[in-house]
Amino acid sequence: MAVDLAELLDPTHTALVLQECQNGIIGTSSALPALASSPTLVPNLARLASAARAAGVRVIHCTAHHRPDGFGANRNARLFRAMDKSPVKLHVGTEAVDPVPEVGPEPEDLVLARFHGLSPFQGTELDSILRNAKISTIVGVGVSVNVAITNFTFDAVNASYDMVIPRDAVMGFPAEYVDMVFQNTLGLLATITTTDAVVDAWAR
Repeated sequence: MAVDLAELLDPTHTALVLQECQNGIIGTSSALPALASSPTLVPNLARLASAARAAGVRVIHCTAHHRPDGFGANRNARLFRAMDKSPVKLHVGTEAVDPVPEVGPEPEDLVLARFHGLSPFQGTELDSILRNAKISTIVGVGVSVNVAITNFTFDAVNASYDMVIPRDAVMGFPAEYVDMVFQNTLGLLATITTTDAVVDAWAR
């Protein structure tokens, strides 16, 4: 069944949620350089954020940070242990946890930081805030398709949101694996589109 993208993305019930689009993840000082390697990711994120604000769509920056002493942080997966060894530390209050400057935040944006977990729904008020604002569609962008974007999509669908993913505004690696995830998992759960299509829908 064809999706009416303009209706699905109506600004009255849509939010743009940027997952870990922060300096220490996709910026020049990335702890995960493979996620910062795309020359088009940040420009597409910036276009989406600008178009969202112009259309009256709320922009929400979901970031990850932890205390310098590591209290309360996850250590139960290889990913977390590898991040502990990185020279780039996602410490509370440092530049590494700030959104990349190309995407904001602007005064009307929200920034929701989490101390643990793999999804922006985990340990934050994201769900309650969206429900209070009568949001039913999430445009989810950022990183990574390997873990967080996929987890984010499951959480959104399980919580009864319509999930929209601009394919060129997310990142993962290797490229062949990302293609398979979209073909066999994300494409079954979310509306997959492009930055251009979302920007055009909001411009209407």
